Amino acid sequence: MKNTPRATVAMRSTLITRKPTVLVATNDLSYGTTLSEFLRSQGCRVERCHDAAGVLRLTGRHRYEVLVLDLELSVEGDLDLVSFARQKSPETRVVLLFDPAFMEKALEGIRQGAFFYLPRNSAPSDVALVVEKAIQQYNAEAAAKDFEQTLFEELAGQTAAMQRVLELIQKVAPTDSTVLLLGESGTGKEVLANTIHRLSRRREGPFVAINCAALPESLLESELFGHMRGAFTGAERDKRGLFEEADGGTILLDEIGDMSPITQAKVLRVLQNGEIRRVGSAASQRVDVRILAATNRDLVQAVANNAFREDLYFRLNVIQIRIPPLRERMDALPALVNHFLTRANARYGKQVRRMDDHAMSLLRHYDYPGNVRELESIIAHAVILADGDTIRAKDLPEQVQFGRAPRLALPYRAEDGILTLAAMEEKHIQEVLDRLNGNQSLAAKKLGISRSTLWRKMREYGIGK
Repeated sequence: MKNTPRATVAMRSTLITRKPTVLVATNDLSYGTTLSEFLRSQGCRVERCHDAAGVLRLTGRHRYEVLVLDLELSVEGDLDLVSFARQKSPETRVVLLFDPAFMEKALEGIRQGAFFYLPRNSAPSDVALVVEKAIQQYNAEAAAKDFEQTLFEELAGQTAAMQRVLELIQKVAPTDSTVLLLGESGTGKEVLANTIHRLSRRREGPFVAINCAALPESLLESELFGHMRGAFTGAERDKRGLFEEADGGTILLDEIGDMSPITQAKVLRVLQNGEIRRVGSAASQRVDVRILAATNRDLVQAVANNAFREDLYFRLNVIQIRIPPLRERMDALPALVNHFLTRANARYGKQVRRMDDHAMSLLRHYDYPGNVRELESIIAHAVILADGDTIRAKDLPEQVQFGRAPRLALPYRAEDGILTLAAMEEKHIQEVLDRLNGNQSLAAKKLGISRSTLWRKMREYGIGK
């Protein structure tokens, strides 16, 4: 078979210094030998297997950049080798060799996530070109992942507590275990959940997050599980729920401590049986979803108070990750400031490059009751107000400059100088929500009322409409 000089040059320039590993799986021993020798001549490290059992044995146990898979390998039962390989090693690019008489098998392989397909007995140089492209894509994604991981670690900080968090994430991410993320509001629980998803085997599936405290019970149930047409007033068509949207991926149930007992029972069913039932439907359907949960509440106390199901708590609490507040990991502050500066510049069309020493000192001595989320808001505020390319102390919000939160504005007086209690309450609730950037869970905590009471009062006063 003819070699293609261009393929040889391209392969050498891309692969010879990296020694990527390719698994060649074909029952055509002669062709497998020829292809393997050609790939080795281009700088690849090549391993071989001759049957489906070899693919099952090696995939997942060793790291391969590329799997060259002959679709003629016979498999007993309903097992699909492509989907098996993709599940065991999502990073590996799968290149298919197919019999042209069975084109549909190749197309089905592509639907299962294969990188490319070629006819069986294609010239080794042709296969090499496809392998080269597959490795280039593998390397690009690996570099992007390394950059994201490095950035994440810089933003997390180097304290012992955060290093423990990173260690747990690295260990738990590749599994399908439930994870319970604990931490104050604004510590970055959703960011960590997304990181767990991106480091998992489900990374190519959807990541769906919902704040369970943001919706009343009836709406939350419909959002999570979907509903059938006519299930309730306003249900004009069938609707997929978020568990269905997250099928094959990960769902984050944020603020799960605010979930009602009825909805808790339905989530427990998903964890136990992998089944959901739409509102208004008598039929159950299976979903393949990894569940992550987050809360700023003490769930142990909630269980003791019969406000949270004990069986659901144990199901969720397989792995618990406690995220320290920002004030306990201030070594991460410079990296976070730079990160949020870049984001705010892009959002507001500014060119702010730095922060002077006085402004940075004020940030270092602030307590951050709203944690990382509050820091992002502070930097956005400063970027908007900054003149030129430097943030100065005067550009920071009042609570940072003076080390305390500004007093809320007094209510406007009515024409006769007297406001009703209801009017004062409405204005106070609105101002607290504005002060906390619309965070209803934190607002309820600051106001000393339950989340459901706050939602009822917001509805009563038309706040947020």
